[in-house]
Amino acid sequence: MRKWCWWESESCCLYEPECVTVCAVRSSRLKKFLKSVGPGFITGAADDDPSGIATYAQTGAQFGYTQLWFALFVTPFMVVVQEICGRIGMVTGKGLSSIIRMHYSKLLLYAVVSLLFLANTINIGADLGAMAASATLVTGLPRWLWLIGFTVLIVLLEIFVTYRIYAKFLKYLAFSLLVYVLAAFTITQPWMTILAATLIPSFSFAPEYIVNIVALFGTTISPYLFFWQTDEEVEEEVAHHAISDMGCGIPRVTRKGLRSMRLDTAMGMIFSNIITFFIITTSASTLGAHGVRTVATAAEAAAMLQPLAGRAASLLFALGVIGIGLLAVPILAGAASYAVAEAFGWHEGLFRTFKQAPGFYGVIVLATCFGLVVSVLKFPAFEMLYYAAVLNGVIAPPLLVLILLIARNRRIMGTHTTPMFSNILGWIVTAVMAIAAFVLVVHLYQGAL
Repeated sequence: MRKWCWWESESCCLYEPECVTVCAVRSSRLKKFLKSVGPGFITGAADDDPSGIATYAQTGAQFGYTQLWFALFVTPFMVVVQEICGRIGMVTGKGLSSIIRMHYSKLLLYAVVSLLFLANTINIGADLGAMAASATLVTGLPRWLWLIGFTVLIVLLEIFVTYRIYAKFLKYLAFSLLVYVLAAFTITQPWMTILAATLIPSFSFAPEYIVNIVALFGTTISPYLFFWQTDEEVEEEVAHHAISDMGCGIPRVTRKGLRSMRLDTAMGMIFSNIITFFIITTSASTLGAHGVRTVATAAEAAAMLQPLAGRAASLLFALGVIGIGLLAVPILAGAASYAVAEAFGWHEGLFRTFKQAPGFYGVIVLATCFGLVVSVLKFPAFEMLYYAAVLNGVIAPPLLVLILLIARNRRIMGTHTTPMFSNILGWIVTAVMAIAAFVLVVHLYQGAL
């Protein structure tokens, strides 16, 4: 009797000891890898939310392969920024809002948190709409039914499922993004052209090109990810009893712990940009190649793919939107809730019950329900994504300045300040994002957009 081991390249014998040993070893390695996946990997996957997928699909449709270089270019900056955020959470045992409230201007904090809540609400609305439209595409059931169903499911999961179980749920959902790799290989691709476009950047000062670059920055280096990863590192410390409560006590930080966090974050950001690469590639070789230049939503991209690339590619694209939406919407709502709760000194944390942290969970419910309203009102999807990207692009540079100052402040970080190399890369990406946002604002003022 023979049994197929899915993690092997060939069948193995159920009753042959040496084969069973190989299967057990490989299964153990897989389990060890999954166990090592933490907040950094989940954060990276959440970066490719349905709004992000729509932006990447729009990039491929409008510009073909010419902006593929961005996925490679932005990866080290994403790794550094999120590693700094993770380090802040690990070292201080506090979230970003708490630290800003204690050491910097409260007025600035309230402004940032307000804009973050607004941008996240718009993103949630766009994501819920894309998920519902994708589910309708797959099942044929009404969009409104899926909208309500997804909203209720997400709220119930965040409120009533414990942090340990919920973190595992998010971890496995992250792997739903692999469908975009599969989708790319269901289509014949000009791989040498793709390689050249990835390694050799092309630039343009055309207004639409700049808008798209700002949108890409807004969907890859997003403020909500800063807040989420910082707080999830603190949640991990509470879960492992390194501290008793969020914001209470200074955790003991080890070099091994920092290395694990860096590796986890690097894996998450690299994974995120691999998916970005394949979404742009798939869209460029199908939509862009057939003259489609505008994609309003990820669900619309999935529907457009069907006549051009076949049912398989369209179905994979739609299923990916649903899977990653179930990951991203809770993170968008959770990030807003962490920021608001810390800004006002409320009890917070997914490890708490609703009764223990009503304000924290109330913001989660409010943000998700506001997102539902935004989606039901059917604001133009592309405009929602555009304004969310603009908001993220405006919020990110000043917030990055604060994060970099915190990370180098010995009064806050003690002996665990960020290395000089990370600090330099952090300031470079802050300057690049600030310049991109400034150029966009100038174009808006001149009426070029």
